[in-house]
Amino acid sequence: MTEVQDSAIEWVSKHTRQYVESDGKIGHMWNGVRCLVLTTTGRTSGDNRRNALIYGVDGDKYVIVGSKGGDKHHPHWFLNLIADPNVRVQVGAEKFDATADVASPEEKQRLWPMMVEIWPDYDKYQEKTFRDIPVIVLERSR
Repeated sequence: MTEVQDSAIEWVSKHTRQYVESDGKIGHMWNGVRCLVLTTTGRTSGDNRRNALIYGVDGDKYVIVGSKGGDKHHPHWFLNLIADPNVRVQVGAEKFDATADVASPEEKQRLWPMMVEIWPDYDKYQEKTFRDIPVIVLERSR
């Protein structure tokens, strides 16, 4: 791993930890955008894996983007939710179970502009990579 990658992992880990420990008081707002904490089940370890991620809202669903800054590989959390779409979500102090679904091409076409409006760098990230950056819809479990 490079020094830049180590640094990125460190601040994401710190952000996520502060968010969870403060019950969302610290970390829900980050650089002017709202973040949630997504907990997935590690596809090889079976351990809970938490990540603070920028989100949008589409009706009663939450929307996140698997950008990893335009890296050529998908984020680990994305691979985890592909293996097991049953996730835990924290938005501020609220915590709930949800199901994660990768947006269909038609759904992504509608949701991508919304997410780019929230975080304009998503377009730059897509230009950096050959992979199709996924948009994920989180629906609260009933």
